Formats: sequence, structure tokens, C-alpha cells
Amino acid sequence: MPSTPAARSKARHYATQALYQWQMTKNPVLGILSEYFEDNDMSVVDVDYFREIVTKVPDELSTLETDFLPFVTDMSLAQIDPITLAVLRLSTYELRHRLDVPYRVVINEGVNLAKKFGATDSYKFVNGVLDKVAPRLRAAEVQAKRS
Repeated sequence: MPSTPAARSKARHYATQALYQWQMTKNPVLGILSEYFEDNDMSVVDVDYFREIVTKVPDELSTLETDFLPFVTDMSLAQIDPITLAVLRLSTYELRHRLDVPYRVVINEGVNLAKKFGATDSYKFVNGVLDKVAPRLRAAEVQAKRS
């Protein structure tokens, strides 16, 4: 599947669910990936992007959490609901590693995922956190956008 915005959005959609499943079950990532390829129509998904997110986010948890936790006020990591946590991890990974995706797109996609899967107002929380992470990880891009 070519890498279109719609195919990437679908990859993020499934990646959020897969990361949530991994967080909750602690099952091996490769097994979860296999399930997704068996159980879903992946013809509309950027499968390379999906695979990258689902395999790399667990490998980089401490780095990703170090990036966003300073902006999570009045809450510990354990207090963040699991879907919101999956969205923050995925979006922070994209901000850190996928410079081909504009930071505003990353934030917008994270907000949309939180609206789709998260608790009622979790999208506001996700937006607030990612809005503070972006200038840290994408300083030049954010500065250029503001100029």
C-alpha cells in the first residue's frame, strides 16, 4: 500500500489499538502484529508505518516517556488511562523520529485518536501535552512555523 495520509491514519488507528493491547496483556509485540495482519483488512493501511510504530514504541518507552512526562501535571504515569498513554507514546515517537510528518499533523492525529478511543475529554489532555512536546523535539520546525 502506498503511503497516503489516509493509509497512515489507518496505520495509527490500528497501532493505537495494538499498543493498548500490548500494554494491557504484555503479550509479545510480534504476536500482536500477526493477529492484526490475520484479523484486519490491511489493504488500506500503510503496513510499514504500522509495523514500525508497534515494534519501535515498546523499545523506546523510557525515552518517549521522558519526553512527555514533564508536561503531565498532577498525574503519575500509572494514573494516565491506557488509551491516552498509547496515544501519547505513539505521537511522541512520531515527533521524535518521523520528521517527514509535520508536527501539526502528528498533534492533530493524536487528538483524533484520543477523540476516537479515549475518555470524554482525553483529547484536550493529549493536545496540551503534545503541544508542549513538539517545541522540544521539533524546535526548528515549530519556530519556522511561528515566524
